[in-house]
Amino acid sequence: MVTRVYAAYDDGLRVIDPETGSVSLRLADRPVKCLSVECLSVGPGADGDGSAGSDGTRVLAGTSDAGLFRSTDGGETFERVADETLGPGGTGPDAVTAVATSPHDPAVVWIGTEPSRVFRSVDGGRTAERVGGLTAVPSASEWSFPPRPDTHHVRWIEPSPADPDRWFVGVEAGALVVTPDGGETWLDRPEGSRRDNHALATHPAAPDRVYTAAGDGFAESEDRGESWRVVDRGLDHGYVWGLAVDPGDPETAIVSAASGATAAHRRGEAYLYRRTTGDGSDASPRFERLDDRGIPTGEGTYRAVLASGGESGGVWVIHNEGLYRTRDAGESFERVPADLPASPARALAVR
Repeated sequence: MVTRVYAAYDDGLRVIDPETGSVSLRLADRPVKCLSVECLSVGPGADGDGSAGSDGTRVLAGTSDAGLFRSTDGGETFERVADETLGPGGTGPDAVTAVATSPHDPAVVWIGTEPSRVFRSVDGGRTAERVGGLTAVPSASEWSFPPRPDTHHVRWIEPSPADPDRWFVGVEAGALVVTPDGGETWLDRPEGSRRDNHALATHPAAPDRVYTAAGDGFAESEDRGESWRVVDRGLDHGYVWGLAVDPGDPETAIVSAASGATAAHRRGEAYLYRRTTGDGSDASPRFERLDDRGIPTGEGTYRAVLASGGESGGVWVIHNEGLYRTRDAGESFERVPADLPASPARALAVR
């Protein structure tokens, strides 16, 4: 059961009680770009350094100006971590743009930055060391973030649910890269992969599948990222941003999409789609648009960020019109009565 929702904005982190709608601001005035929230076993060693927090929830928040912050009490308090490596006091960059925790070992955390680098922690984020080889792949010379073409960043990191050494890294913009061995080697731009990956996802019930929501379309891999195919039947808007997979069904995913970057980020005209599979002889994946389901879409709404909930059919969606949840995989949405900024969120996590 979800007890807290964490929403990252350019002016801080909101911790939301979805039952009461109460909102607490943390990391005030920090531009928070990414989140990883894990429910850990309370007790020695649960967080890699002997602390799991009083409620067993660890929150990792990456900022664009001061590196990585960690809470071990569910978001009540934060401390800056890995500062000997990340940020002004260390050898790494200030901006942490992606963070992910291994489903095989919660002490293992991967961290992505701007400019594009990857770091690994084995103590729950307290310290980190750089993973080599990422910027040595052939496509690295072509990476460029369009609004600031002199730089680029790691937009998303996704662990494999089937292999603790396999990680998927999306660079914005330029490539999807895959490591099968914890960063020893890298597969650059696998066949059919997208260039402008915004969000990646996996599902434990389909351990070989990987999903990506990208500016150049939606794609899936059925072989742990070795090759990819575009899925666009029914998807009338090809600039895909947010992504969440139904916890109870790997065949069902919800994405946010727009006609292009301008509509998604500046003009404000974005939509929600649901990915499903057909029946009978035609079981290939397809999309349907989720209009009139209880959540504002279209004109006046910017690209949404999505997160899977803990129960079958549970997906959370946040955009400039507020926080919404579906309990039936997109058939209907209900609004959480929380006072949130009227601006797009950067990241969303639930626990």
